[in-house]
Amino acid sequence: MNEQRQPRLTVDLIIQVADGVVLVERKYEPLGWALPGGFVEWGETLEQAAVREAKEETSLDVTLGRQFHAYSDPERDPRGHTVSVVFLATADGEPKGGDDAKTARAFPLDQLPELAFDHEAILQDYVQRRH
Repeated sequence: MNEQRQPRLTVDLIIQVADGVVLVERKYEPLGWALPGGFVEWGETLEQAAVREAKEETSLDVTLGRQFHAYSDPERDPRGHTVSVVFLATADGEPKGGDDAKTARAFPLDQLPELAFDHEAILQDYVQRRH
């Protein structure tokens, strides 16, 4: 039998708050700072997955804006081929790490830490498209 392999679907969020954008420090490999996000669960819409992941990882209730872009480079995630749909979102309050996020905090766009996955490229695209 020929098993068909397919990329896994994920969502990531650029959550804009007063102090910048919210990033999470990952508890599990690959370690480092990243945009909040994760895998879409069976039966969920992309939007539902984005809201759930934001709440689980940052404790924030987000207001989704528009879909920003989809990222599909097969090498974007060292764990395997994923396709991520990135959403723009806003939130009020103080982010707190939860689920698979050790910590969560806001960073000004000009003071970002080193980022996991392709999240630096995603935020570079975001900054370019804002201007």
